[in-house]
Amino acid sequence: MRKKKVTFADIAAYTNFSKTTISRYFNDPDSLTIENQEKIAQALKTLGYQENKLAKVLANGKSEFVGIIVPNLYLHYYAEMLNQILATYGEHNYKFLVFVGDNDKEVEQKYVNELLAYNIEGLIILSHTMTSKELAAYQIPIVTIERESEHVCSVCSDNYTGGVQAASLLIENKCDKLIHINASIPEYVPAYGRIKGFEDTCQNKQVPYEVITTDFGPSYDSTVEKLREIFFQIEQMDAEKKGLFLSNDTYANIFLNLVVQKYGTLPSCYRIIGYDNSPIASEAIYPITTIDQQIETLVQNTMELLILQMNEMKKRVPKPLEAPIHRQVAPVLIQRHTTDPAVEMGEK
Repeated sequence: MRKKKVTFADIAAYTNFSKTTISRYFNDPDSLTIENQEKIAQALKTLGYQENKLAKVLANGKSEFVGIIVPNLYLHYYAEMLNQILATYGEHNYKFLVFVGDNDKEVEQKYVNELLAYNIEGLIILSHTMTSKELAAYQIPIVTIERESEHVCSVCSDNYTGGVQAASLLIENKCDKLIHINASIPEYVPAYGRIKGFEDTCQNKQVPYEVITTDFGPSYDSTVEKLREIFFQIEQMDAEKKGLFLSNDTYANIFLNLVVQKYGTLPSCYRIIGYDNSPIASEAIYPITTIDQQIETLVQNTMELLILQMNEMKKRVPKPLEAPIHRQVAPVLIQRHTTDPAVEMGEK
């Protein structure tokens, strides 16, 4: 037979508390003493109470849902970032509603409206189609990751330092020409710092270099084709040893595969560095040297900033932040086979 559903009245009768007190336990537990909270918690366990989440949402308007919009999932960086965000459920108990925007502003605005209809408590944005001013107008807790963020809270990598680290290592590898490959991005986007750090280092060290920026298209296949064209272009360059710094690990892995497909190995004339330290970097046919964004730390800071804002909104008289909070995480150089001279000499 179907088990009888435990009600607030059952819990009240078992604990000798009023139904109002039981309701406060669920909706405002801090208003009760620790002793009474523990008594009610033990009663719930004994009676086999199963919380009705929908009823709780209807009662206090708090859904415990957070929305996420990512541009795509074929770049390993976004997939790993999403994986790390979803893994925070065990610590923070927030559930996530995820939409993939495909870099379409109209579609992403529709997604935001859909998320608001689900009464989300906060929003994490990794896509770039909407300005931070437009996002701030929604008047809900928002944190953006690695994008323009003048009007909302944000978390990003120290991209400039990452560009310096990559260029410096390629110079240490005695590359004759350094090449950076990136999407066409405006200077106000944090990832532009990778280009700037790379350029400044090459200029300061007086090393020949080139920055190749382009539109990689809307899919993995279009990205492969564009990198194939760039590989052919680089093959024609007059340089004995070429140092490649690609803006993410997915690009780096595709480029590495193109090199290996032609030469059957990673030849001494190429050194390759990616950016992210997403799993594809360590799992590539030759593990790829990369600039570790410390994705787990980025996510930790993102959730801290979002929860700070969401907790404030739960107060009877919430006080919005006086100004957006922006956090930056230091990158870490991870050297692997694609820049390690010892690999070439057979020492590893």
